[in-house]
Amino acid sequence: MRRLGAQARGLRAALVAAVGLLAPRVWAEEARAQCTATLSGRRVVVRPEAHTFLTPELDRLLRLGLAGRLEVELTLLRRRKLWFDEQVDSAKLTQVLSFSKGEYLLDGRALPPGASVLELERTAWTLKDSPQSSDSLVVQVDVRLQVVTAASLGKVATWLTQGESMGEERSAVSRNLLRTVAEDLTRGASGRCDVSPAQ
Repeated sequence: MRRLGAQARGLRAALVAAVGLLAPRVWAEEARAQCTATLSGRRVVVRPEAHTFLTPELDRLLRLGLAGRLEVELTLLRRRKLWFDEQVDSAKLTQVLSFSKGEYLLDGRALPPGASVLELERTAWTLKDSPQSSDSLVVQVDVRLQVVTAASLGKVATWLTQGESMGEERSAVSRNLLRTVAEDLTRGASGRCDVSPAQ
């Protein structure tokens, strides 16, 4: 019983330390997701972008060697009057943001120094039928950047308690707290863009 009490106190101390080390401060700018989409025949090409996603806290974690997971969800919609938009197609992709040898890499591609805009992977769809002149197409883009996960925070907690084994004994409350801290270190944004005819 004493061993369980000591481990619980150790886990609490580790979580407090992790929160203190990693808790984000007030962000000066909101993250934004934007895109440009063009239609050529039956082909829709989308170029999504993520703006102001790197906060000082996430920047510090990336420079310490952690990798960020950029999850991008794109949905092609057809607008309908007086009704919900109709989903035509969708795509999900994951890209890795890292820091190595003094520069940021997005899926291994070097980013320009000081870039606040992340140009994400281009996506293309081929429509079954050519759109009518009255059709109005729009793309919904959702971007989420996560550098720290609940699992990695759990490893930090174990390290801070000097490697004590807490696997089975960790309570649901502790797991939920780790998940909450990880979610606080997640950046997300959504945006929309109209599909325009290619020039």
